[in-house]
Amino acid sequence: MKKKILAFFVLLAMMTSLLPVSAFASANEMRGVWMATVYGLDFPTVKNDPEAQMAEYVEKLDKMQALGINTMIVQVRPTADALYKSKINPWSAVLTGTQGQDPGYDPLAFMVEQTHARGMKIYAWLNPYRVTTSGADVTALADGHPAKEHPDWVISYNNALFYDPANDEVKQHIADTVKEIVENYDVDGIQFDDYFYPSGYSTAMQDTEAEADARREEVNEMIELVSNTIEATDPSVSFGVSPMGIWKNSSNDPNGSATSGSEGYYAVCADALTWIKEGWVDYIAPQIYWETGNQYADYTTLVKWWKQQVQGTGVKLYIGQGIYKDTVASEITTELTINSICQADGSIFYRMANLLENRQGCADAIQSYYETLSNQTTATPGKDENTSSGQPTATQKDAVVSTHKVTVNGTPIVCSIYNIDGRNYFKLRDIAMALKGTQKEFSLTWYEDQFAMDLIPGDTYEPDGSELQKYALTNQKAVTSRATIMLNGKKETAEAYTIADRTYFKLQDLGRLLNVSVYWNEASSTVEIDTSKSYEA
Repeated sequence: MKKKILAFFVLLAMMTSLLPVSAFASANEMRGVWMATVYGLDFPTVKNDPEAQMAEYVEKLDKMQALGINTMIVQVRPTADALYKSKINPWSAVLTGTQGQDPGYDPLAFMVEQTHARGMKIYAWLNPYRVTTSGADVTALADGHPAKEHPDWVISYNNALFYDPANDEVKQHIADTVKEIVENYDVDGIQFDDYFYPSGYSTAMQDTEAEADARREEVNEMIELVSNTIEATDPSVSFGVSPMGIWKNSSNDPNGSATSGSEGYYAVCADALTWIKEGWVDYIAPQIYWETGNQYADYTTLVKWWKQQVQGTGVKLYIGQGIYKDTVASEITTELTINSICQADGSIFYRMANLLENRQGCADAIQSYYETLSNQTTATPGKDENTSSGQPTATQKDAVVSTHKVTVNGTPIVCSIYNIDGRNYFKLRDIAMALKGTQKEFSLTWYEDQFAMDLIPGDTYEPDGSELQKYALTNQKAVTSRATIMLNGKKETAEAYTIADRTYFKLQDLGRLLNVSVYWNEASSTVEIDTSKSYEA
């Protein structure tokens, strides 16, 4: 049988039980942008002018909101300084040109007020260790700068200064810095980026394996301390890190990704997997700044890998999108679709200037993507009549967590089930995995242009690791899905609902399409699937 070669060919091997875009993305997902202040990259473009700086922020904030961005991630501590009133860090030089000089207003307080007034969130982005971007003379720092007062806190590398991650007083200073922000400002999150030990420092110091492990542990201790500090100060504030896109390559560790690029674990002594597993972060936002098909770091491969790492941990996955690269900016719709299919919890774009300049049309594409998503997920509770446009509005119903058992050819399986109007609804990928290896095995193919899922009976199913897992479900509202289902390229009918941003199909419909027996055993409260028998209505 002929198969279409899709424009989004990279999606073929990674379909999940969720359908793309409208099926599981939502307006509550992270749609963030990094606003860099180091060197005044994104803000501010003028110095010593509070009114101009405030007007600039408002103008850029409004433009981001118009694109569909819902979270501003503002760099408030670019070089061990502050874009806010601090008792322990000096005012940033990006505001006035002179480190330590009062800018005449409180930028972060103003930003929080303006951002929240638009119903958007704001995260404070900090570089925990960087003291200077260039220059290794601590005496050139502002009077009162902690690094100037405590030169023993500092290490020098490549003509730049960094706080020493192995110094316990440094760890406490970073935690105190975060606490000061969380106590005094109504920020929604605290974000660290990928700067830990200076890149290559461990190698340059000719560290043994034990010494490199010790450096990673020093960083781990800081992350844990900051996490505990936020939890004790205001647990509603999210804490996350944006590490390098590659933790380890599989050539160095079988648990790593099938890539061959620079590894954060070694390059900057950052063990992001430990932060996830220990629950020290609320989210992880890996900087997957490559395009699909990249020979060293394929985008799809990395999104899938990171999704596997957060699976079942409660840690959210936001994907860092490197739109400063033409190769990424030009395919951003493809990448956003991949994120949705892999069940990522949103995206953060680096950086704002590239959205403002509409690099390779990325701003137009992002705005269109989010607008389309909004239109597709609009629901009118309790109605199912045609609208004036001729398209049916969505129906909202109660979805109750099902306690029924399920067997396939007599073998029990574990999966998540909802019951709507007395019928059981399953995730498509769970059914595909349950039938893998049987005479009723089928593959899944997504057609973006038709907004349709194609079931191919007899084809080998390629799992992604998300199947047949029991999640902590709660009763939800279910909204009818507008996606189309096909069998061998032919449109068919099947009831489907979007529940908590995931798509669930009525099992009876799937049994009919696949000609598989689906039997309800009332005595044992078991749904029995038998691939040796044909479907009976």
